[in-house]
Amino acid sequence: MGNRGSRPSGPQMQFNMMVPVTPVVRWLIGICVTVWLVFQVIGEQYILKSPMLTYTFGLVPENFLTKFFLWEPLTYMFLHSHNVFHIVFNMLLLWWLGSELESRWGSRFFLIYYLVSGVGAGLIYGIVVLTHALIMGPSGIWIAPVVGASGAIFGLMLAYGIIFGERVVYFMMVFPMRAKYFVVILGAVEAVTLLNNGMSSDVANLAHLGGIASGFLFLRGYTYFQQRRWRKQSDRRGRGLKLVVNNEKKDDDKGGGGGGPKYWN
Repeated sequence: MGNRGSRPSGPQMQFNMMVPVTPVVRWLIGICVTVWLVFQVIGEQYILKSPMLTYTFGLVPENFLTKFFLWEPLTYMFLHSHNVFHIVFNMLLLWWLGSELESRWGSRFFLIYYLVSGVGAGLIYGIVVLTHALIMGPSGIWIAPVVGASGAIFGLMLAYGIIFGERVVYFMMVFPMRAKYFVVILGAVEAVTLLNNGMSSDVANLAHLGGIASGFLFLRGYTYFQQRRWRKQSDRRGRGLKLVVNNEKKDDDKGGGGGGPKYWN
């Protein structure tokens, strides 16, 4: 099976391991672990004796783009390779990164961002693979399934670097570095690896970069529309203001405080 398990690779970072698991993160981890253990490990290896589920619900460019398996850019992020370290590493990062972001953003926005990053990574991967196939002809990646939460995880890394950019993390678990610089280095490593190995590597670096790009575009777009909404609300409040001037002289104004506007209403 040409499994291109989408998993983080290269430099590692150390997070606060005492972060409590938040509700959405707990559900996401539970779903991923259940799907991996029940359907992929037990179902595929011992019952079906075939990677049918991985090829049906993983992101296979041929299935998605020609057979219109439109669910694949969503479902692939809940599957993982049979290598236990793939799911363990992804779920640890989801816990450490996701719990802090969910606590900061709230559950609803966090879930939207997570899904947008993961689906966006899948769509970008599919579009680039299609372009590559049209120019160079179909290759092994055209029929190889991509699985894993890594696209969404890399989106979380981007958000972590933006929000907690001044926090110190440990490059390769040894060298202290601010989170914002680590995210830049991580993106550069993924880009250089993709350029060096192409898309034939067992690790889907393109999906990782797609997660970073999707997360960035979502945050920029959300910020832009929020600012527009706030400006419109501010303008409406401004048009509703009227100047109330008290021009009547009162006895208690003779002390010198009677002239000029009293207040904005």
